Amino acid sequence: MLSVSNLSVQFGKRVLFDEVNTSFVKGNCYGIIGANGAGKSTFLKILSKSIEPNSGSVHLEAGKRMSVLEQNHFAFDEKQVLETVIMGNKELFSIKKEMDEIYANPDFSDKDSDRVGVLQLEYEEMDGWNAESSAAALLSNLDIKEEQHYKNMSELDGVQKVKVLLAQALFGNPDVLVMDEPTNDLDFETIKWLENFISNYDNTCIVVSHDRHFLDSVCTHISDIDFGKINNYSGNYTFWYESSQLALRQKTQQNRKSEEKKKELEDFIARFSANASKSKQATSRKKMLDNLKIEDIKPSSRRYPAVIFTSEREAGDQILSVENLSYSDSTSILFDKIDFNLNKGDKVVLYSKDTRATTAFYEILNNKLNPNTGRFDWGITTSQSYLPLDNNSYFQEKISLVDWLRQWSKNDEEREEVFIRGFLGKMIFSGEEALKNCDVLSGGEKVRCMLSRMMMLRSNVLMFDEPTSHLDLESITALNNSIKKFKGNVILSTHDFEFAKSVGNRVIELTPNGVIDRLTTFDSYINDQKIKELRTKLYS
Repeated sequence: MLSVSNLSVQFGKRVLFDEVNTSFVKGNCYGIIGANGAGKSTFLKILSKSIEPNSGSVHLEAGKRMSVLEQNHFAFDEKQVLETVIMGNKELFSIKKEMDEIYANPDFSDKDSDRVGVLQLEYEEMDGWNAESSAAALLSNLDIKEEQHYKNMSELDGVQKVKVLLAQALFGNPDVLVMDEPTNDLDFETIKWLENFISNYDNTCIVVSHDRHFLDSVCTHISDIDFGKINNYSGNYTFWYESSQLALRQKTQQNRKSEEKKKELEDFIARFSANASKSKQATSRKKMLDNLKIEDIKPSSRRYPAVIFTSEREAGDQILSVENLSYSDSTSILFDKIDFNLNKGDKVVLYSKDTRATTAFYEILNNKLNPNTGRFDWGITTSQSYLPLDNNSYFQEKISLVDWLRQWSKNDEEREEVFIRGFLGKMIFSGEEALKNCDVLSGGEKVRCMLSRMMMLRSNVLMFDEPTSHLDLESITALNNSIKKFKGNVILSTHDFEFAKSVGNRVIELTPNGVIDRLTTFDSYINDQKIKELRTKLYS
């Protein structure tokens, strides 16, 4: 349905794609993965014809329609919400607009009548008469209330705009759906709805996402960008990751017999095939895994940072006490009447429908913001490290990364350049990269620096406010695994479902009318019907 032929893209001396040939077939969902800077977003822009390659071509089958998730959240500010969704089908909207203009003509002629007749037939063939009801249904499924459908986009908040633009991309059953980070800024309930939508989608979907649970839920294939090429692999992200790691380990085991390695790979494929269940995508994925050849599994060239958290000392039984904490900003109550005690070993998923609430809570715990009421007390044996949502204040000085990290050294050995450069090398700042100024770093590089700082501090309580923002899948996986192994306490807020469900053993939700506190995993919490009812009550 959609094919790429001899595609090459180069920016200056940097080659992103070199003679790429690949295709995307109906009924499949392709997850585009690659290290930061590999060209994932650039590739999607080439597919949608918003930028041109240096050479090669993209071919969409005649008569087929591609829909692309809009990234500019202000592009439709002067349009009504319902109209913005319908604009997702450009041809349909164009026909509707022309009919409206003809009907509005005070000098309606026989020629106009003939033209309207032709347009009405085309409109009916495209199910145009049901366009408004279909758009309204999509919006309602994404929790955009009916009273908001006729407002201008400029009247919505940022998260609501994201949902409308998502509805726009999904509207009208496009033949090819292209989405770059569709889960950004969405709550877990909306992400789950989107996962179900795409899992039962009949056409072609191509998606870039750093959300591993989302990729696992929707993808039949992983399209890996590496060394300027794109290779398609059957299966979801976890299958690609674990199979590539298995192949990498086998590559280094020179003494093992090839028959043993083949049997290990066959058993691995069989295990994943047996676990492929639910949804049409999963059934399709299982068939592909059953037919997968051993030689199709190749080791990955990805580099994973060495994220290792240790504590300088073990904390006692008194960790954190919070009493009657509340906070309001200029527009609303973010949370109120928050009471809890943190137990030794707790790994808490701190959650709220309003992410401003969780961020404010972290800022209060780190003495950067004063609460309206209440107090909190850290245990005297605790030490805290904090990864804030906005870390720009840490990177204002024009100093090298070596000098930046040296600020948190605790002894003479850690102040030595060879030690710090070795530390940075493990976090993928190798060679001359360790000497560049910290005020020119990318978002992902800043987060890796902040994680390095936390490792140097060796605290026994770690706090993370959306740690996966800006990180690539390799860094997210390494961080996730490290927090799972960490022996101390963790308080974590994240939109990454896999992160939340695999790390937390307790969920604390902040609401404008009190706290919900449950000793459970996040996936059990978010799917509990009684908790859903309680949440609805506390947010109303």
